[in-house]
Amino acid sequence: MNPFPLILSSPSGGGKTTIARMLLERRHDVGYSVSCTTRAARPREQEGKDYFFLSQDEFERRRALDEFAESAVVHGNLYGTLRNEVKRVLASGKHVIMDIDVQGARQFARAFPESVLVFLLPPSTDVLIDRLRARQTEDHRKLLVRLRSAREELREVGRYQYVVVNDNLERAYTQVTAIVDAETVRHERLALLDERLAELIDALDRQIHEYSSIRI
Repeated sequence: MNPFPLILSSPSGGGKTTIARMLLERRHDVGYSVSCTTRAARPREQEGKDYFFLSQDEFERRRALDEFAESAVVHGNLYGTLRNEVKRVLASGKHVIMDIDVQGARQFARAFPESVLVFLLPPSTDVLIDRLRARQTEDHRKLLVRLRSAREELREVGRYQYVVVNDNLERAYTQVTAIVDAETVRHERLALLDERLAELIDALDRQIHEYSSIRI
């Protein structure tokens, strides 16, 4: 198996975290790269499981050391993905499942070009707003910030290889897991192709050298 990072992005309330958790629960071939953030932990969130919760100074120190594959300011807080966390999961032979925003996805894809990018679309603006309100973590000001961010994030959809409309959670999950299966086959095929091409080129080099040394 040739593991790769799978990036799930969506506006807040779009379902990326839920589908990431479903993939982790239902597939044995995926792992999770725990991200860092400077925001406070929410109820039931655990250090080292949901996030690494860092102070602003510690986050900035590690960013200056180039320890992050991506980092961004999201809704006034810093978020980032550690390179070593990603490499740890890939080295275990598992795909890395990550739910990050569009800013982070752009940076991450440069650091790990083999990444597969999936954008999850809410079926409508009304559904998106209802999902945000249902979380009961957004006051009027925070809700406005997230809605403005959602507008900007939707303008980035064209950068993604796949778009899945999350109008039904199980259906959206089925589509995302099908993408993982298809990309697994593609990445394995490419790895085998590269190996086979290298063998053929080496063999041709030997033949060319052999024929070039024959005096006519």
